[in-house]
Amino acid sequence: MRTPAGKECRHYYEDYYRGRDIQECRLVRGNPDSLPWKPSDCSRCPVPDILAANASPDLELTLTIKPRLLGLGRTYDVKAYCMRHHIPVEDPHTGCPQCNAERPGLDIFRQALEQSDDD
Repeated sequence: MRTPAGKECRHYYEDYYRGRDIQECRLVRGNPDSLPWKPSDCSRCPVPDILAANASPDLELTLTIKPRLLGLGRTYDVKAYCMRHHIPVEDPHTGCPQCNAERPGLDIFRQALEQSDDD
């Protein structure tokens, strides 16, 4: 679904059908450590960019919105976890290193990039 910031995110939900007025981020909704979500958070949230870079169905994301120093502004902490290999993922943009190693197409792509760099 398209967020208020204009990005595509599968964790954003809105419903205006028949008088309803619902907007929510389902990543933040289930996180008790996070501040409440506001529609303005979508403009600075890194999750839509992560989802665009990595479409792995085994990647589970957790978003925590925290206040900055003295409560001025908000920070967005995204943690990723691979449900297939049960390991935390360091860089959610690239995904799980073990899942990437299992995909032979990515290895062929890396080799083609290395060859083009050598030329």
